[in-house]
Amino acid sequence: MSEADLLARIRLIRSQSIGPVTFRQLLARFGSAEAALTAVPDLARRGGGRIPALCTPEQAERERARVEALGGRYLSLGQGLYPALLAESDNAPPLLTAIGDLSLLERPSVAMVGARNASAAACRFARGLAHDLGREGVVVVSGLARGIDSAAHEGGLATGTIGVIAGGLDIFYPPENERLQREMADKGLVLAEMPPGTEPRARHFPYRNRIIAGLCPATLVVEAAPRSGSLITARLAAEMGREVLAVPGSPLDPRAQGCNGLIRDGATLVQNAAEVIEALRPGLGGVRSGRDLFSHASAAPDSVEPDSADRARVEELLGPSPAPVDEIVRLSGLEPGAVQLVLLELDLAGRLDRHAGGKVSVRC
Repeated sequence: MSEADLLARIRLIRSQSIGPVTFRQLLARFGSAEAALTAVPDLARRGGGRIPALCTPEQAERERARVEALGGRYLSLGQGLYPALLAESDNAPPLLTAIGDLSLLERPSVAMVGARNASAAACRFARGLAHDLGREGVVVVSGLARGIDSAAHEGGLATGTIGVIAGGLDIFYPPENERLQREMADKGLVLAEMPPGTEPRARHFPYRNRIIAGLCPATLVVEAAPRSGSLITARLAAEMGREVLAVPGSPLDPRAQGCNGLIRDGATLVQNAAEVIEALRPGLGGVRSGRDLFSHASAAPDSVEPDSADRARVEELLGPSPAPVDEIVRLSGLEPGAVQLVLLELDLAGRLDRHAGGKVSVRC
């Protein structure tokens, strides 16, 4: 990828109203980030809203220079170094910044997550399990949070571990994990979706969780309370068709209720590294390259251009409640490419919300 293309991709994903799904659709329709940037103002006008503020070339160059100064590099969706399993998800981040050993992305991996206020016994178990998995060549992926995440990274540090953070590469959160994060930049790998300088906010953590789940064929929950972030990661993994594993715990400990509930609902019960590896085997074959995975999004879109009546028909089918895009296509009677273009225009105009499961709604 040329430097000009990289800067254009940075500009596009850092621009207002452009998220991962919109980014992918723009590249599929216009072929390049530069062409998409040129088209955005007209698309937003046709969607009946304000033109979104576009990231400037100067802002993109400053970000690129900062990543380079940190010793990092960019991984771009559709390029060879981008994680192949992650590229399979519909909302895969168009750009990741990375510091560390990129070869870890090519090895078998398992996500290990759990409670921040984990018990000492659970932390010891997670540390030992990560160590045992590492000896078998499995990379442990987690979120560099307190508790189970930290224990998992510590256990896998000698053999290879990947941390996905919610902020920028130069931000250490929680602060007490600065030493661990720096060690992982030297001996493992640290990934971030947000640009350098971004302090993690509550809204960033679900985005980080989807990356953790998307990187691996399986997600293992060691200890988690009901309605915890770890269960969100497990749910995202299940929605991607990945394996969900859980370590059972005492019914008397609230921190075990999440894991026990996952097992009750069909997650695979595991108690040691051998059982984790056995559960991983079905998901380790047939992974395509990141470039191949991106090819479906790069295909030429339908050439049908919607007219004003078509746009009105699509807008009439939209409401404040999320509706599947496939249903909108069916009810409208229009070509899928025409419907997607109308949705793209509304999205760039700031009038559309995208939801999980390929659903959309309009803002009232």
